[in-house]
Amino acid sequence: MTTERIADEIKFAYWVPNVSGGLVTSDIEQRTDWNYEYNKKLAQTAENNGFEYALSQVRYEASYGAEYQHESTSFSLALLLATERLKVIAAVHPGLWQPAVLAKLGATADHLSGGRFAVNVVSGWFKDEFTHLGEPWLEHDERYRRSAEFLQVLRKIWTEDDVDFRGDFYRIHDFTLKPKPLNTPERPNPELFQGGNSTAARRNGGHYADWYFSNGKDFDGITEQIVEVRDHARDAGREVKVGLNGFIIARDSEKEAKEVLREIIAKANKPAVEGFRGAVQQAGNSTGDKKGMWADSSFEDLVQYNDGFRTQLIGTPEQIAERIAAYRKRGVDLILGGFLHFQEEIEYFGDKVLPLVREIESSEIGTAERLDGAPVPVSV
Repeated sequence: MTTERIADEIKFAYWVPNVSGGLVTSDIEQRTDWNYEYNKKLAQTAENNGFEYALSQVRYEASYGAEYQHESTSFSLALLLATERLKVIAAVHPGLWQPAVLAKLGATADHLSGGRFAVNVVSGWFKDEFTHLGEPWLEHDERYRRSAEFLQVLRKIWTEDDVDFRGDFYRIHDFTLKPKPLNTPERPNPELFQGGNSTAARRNGGHYADWYFSNGKDFDGITEQIVEVRDHARDAGREVKVGLNGFIIARDSEKEAKEVLREIIAKANKPAVEGFRGAVQQAGNSTGDKKGMWADSSFEDLVQYNDGFRTQLIGTPEQIAERIAAYRKRGVDLILGGFLHFQEEIEYFGDKVLPLVREIESSEIGTAERLDGAPVPVSV
């Protein structure tokens, strides 16, 4: 059992604030906005500050501090058309989408953006979003079985003609998509992400996705997940990359960063956090082995609703860079960052933190050794 390959350079993504309320359920000031003009400028800022990916959230109705929401796929396409290099990942729910319809949308978005569209398959935690729309609410592992079929159908339609798929949730009969995604060496087919922490999510990530997305975790937590996900991938004769969520508080001093965290938690919207806690912890605890998302999250963890504080990217630029480098050495390929004040903090991260990460990576590669023991020359 191993975490296997280590990326030469870790990649960075940010949460698109296409949902109101910011990334923490707190009454602290959050200089961010869910409207398009703010997000258009933010996407351009991010791609000019070293971010390669952005993830558009998906919520369909008001919930736990998120009163307003823009739909994820259309919002992602708008951001793609406003940028030049950024890859935008749209979160989608199987059960609310038919996979062939999404495949058609994805192929169009891929052409319009020059191959920069991606999909994050999220199996669903918010029961009301399904039942209010008249859709069945499946048991936890059944939701992930549906997601497994969804991932398979997307990939087959994007890569094959005359597709037939006969599953328990989806039936596709002699279907050919034209045009297919661009699928060039520089821009392969839209990347597929599987989100989740549970055993079922890890299996899906290893067997069917290009990327596995984890909620916030410390070193031990993410290492356990990486080992399991990549064991599944090896069994399936394939590779998978790993992304890790983290809420980033980078300040000039450690004291200042920790004070920001203290204030976020002190000003938490307690009714909203407790409501969210009640809704999501049933999801994690409904799994047989209790490994689902949020199963062991504290109130403080859930103030950032994807456990981002647990990744502990809080401190000075040097401290955060060193911790990111340590995650990379454990097999993490991408950090998905949330921020309190998105515009200025993404600029600060690109200016102060990311160069230190690259410096550490270059140093580690430069001190590597060949099999014969001789140092490897590196041009930096």
